[in-house]
Amino acid sequence: MWMDVREAMSDVVLRLGPTHTVREAAKRMSERNVGAAVIDDPDAPGPGILTERDVLRALATGADPDVTAIGAFLTRSAVTADPSWSLEDAAATMLRGNFRHLVVVENGRTIGVVSVRDLMRVRLASLRSG
Repeated sequence: MWMDVREAMSDVVLRLGPTHTVREAAKRMSERNVGAAVIDDPDAPGPGILTERDVLRALATGADPDVTAIGAFLTRSAVTADPSWSLEDAAATMLRGNFRHLVVVENGRTIGVVSVRDLMRVRLASLRSG
């Protein structure tokens, strides 16, 4: 079954600013049960993304999670996907880049996130219905 990113993405996105602390970000990601947050920074050319790996990197370098802003550790230029991309294109992009999330942008506006979990959910559903 052919499906595009728009149909698989989550349109409920955890959004944070670059001045949130590592602890605040980790707490919100944990509460929402997500592995990434989109970072809205008016001074950046596009959306950033903070992932679980970024939080681990911050802690591993000895950063104080209560005072260190996530802006120092986030992936500044998130790789983005168009909502019309095929899921195969999204999966190939994630595999090539060795990451698990794509920020979905339409007309310059963040509209969602698609994750490896989303791809697996769709694939499993297609196997069960097929």
